[in-house]
Amino acid sequence: MKIKTLDQIMLEALEFFSITKIKKLNTKSFKFPIVVGSGNAYHTGRIMFSREAAIFANETNLEEILLRYKETIKKMKSEAVVISASGGKDSVWEIKALQNKKVKTSLITCNQDSAAAQVAGKVYGYRKITEPYTYNSSTYLGMILSTTKENPKDILKTIKKIKLPKNFNKYESYSFIIKDELSKICPMIIIKRDELFGYHLNIRAFSFGQARHAKFLNPSDKELLISIGETNKVFGKDKHRWNINLGKKDNYATLMALTYYIIGKIQQAKPSYFKNNIENYCQDYGPKAYGKNHKPFEIIVPGN
Repeated sequence: MKIKTLDQIMLEALEFFSITKIKKLNTKSFKFPIVVGSGNAYHTGRIMFSREAAIFANETNLEEILLRYKETIKKMKSEAVVISASGGKDSVWEIKALQNKKVKTSLITCNQDSAAAQVAGKVYGYRKITEPYTYNSSTYLGMILSTTKENPKDILKTIKKIKLPKNFNKYESYSFIIKDELSKICPMIIIKRDELFGYHLNIRAFSFGQARHAKFLNPSDKELLISIGETNKVFGKDKHRWNINLGKKDNYATLMALTYYIIGKIQQAKPSYFKNNIENYCQDYGPKAYGKNHKPFEIIVPGN
C-alpha cells in the first residue's frame, strides 16, 4: 500500500484549499463555550477559540470539567463545541454526556454522516482530502483556516521557499522553538512525533519562553534546533540552528502547515516506522481500545 509522507499530504491539502471555498466560523457566536476534543482535535480547539473566554476539555477530563464548572456553566448558559475530524470514537459519548447535563451541543467535523453528527444539536461540516489514518492534515488545517482566515496560496508559496539545511537527514534529534504567540502548535508537533516515530526518534517542541528553562542544557551536534518566528541566538550549537522567519500576517494555519511539512521531510529521511505499523494498528489493537466489537479503522481515510 502506498503511504504518502506528511509533507506530501500537507502540500496536497494546501493545493486543495487554494481552489476550494473555505468555511468561515465566528467563534464569538458561541456562549462561553465548552470546547471538547481528543488528541489534536483538542489542540485545534484551543487554537480556534484562543481569542474567546472558554472552557477546554478532552476525553480524559470532560466529566471532571462538567462537575467542577457545574455552576459556572449553568450561570453562563454555556454551549458546547465538540471537535472531531471523523465524528466517531470519543466524540459520540462526549456529546451525549454534555446533553445529559442539558448543554446545547454543536459538532465541528469532516464527516456529516457520522455517529456524532446524528446526535449533535448542530453540525458544522468541513472539507478534507484523502490521507492516511492519524495524519489529519487537511481536516484540522481547514478548521484552523476558518478562524485565522489565512490564504492557503500564500502558505503554499512560503513552504515552497523552504530549503532544508545541509545534513538535515543525519540528525538524530529535531527540536522546534516557536515564538510565544503561536505556542499552541507545540503539542500538535509532539503528537505527530508520537504517531509517526514513537520512541524511535526524538522530536521536541517548546515556546521560546519554555526554552529558557534549561531545555537545551545538553547541546549536541546530533540535534537540529528549528526556531520559527523568532531568531535563536542562544540555544544549541551555532552550526546546528535553523531559523525560519514568519510574515506579519502568518498565523496558526501557516505554522501548522510549515511544521507538518518539516516533520514529513524528517519522515522521508528515516526508516518507514509509520508505514510498517499502520496496517496492524488500524486492523487490530487500535480499534480494540474502543471495545472488542469496534470496526477496524480505515488505513487511507477518503476525502469528501
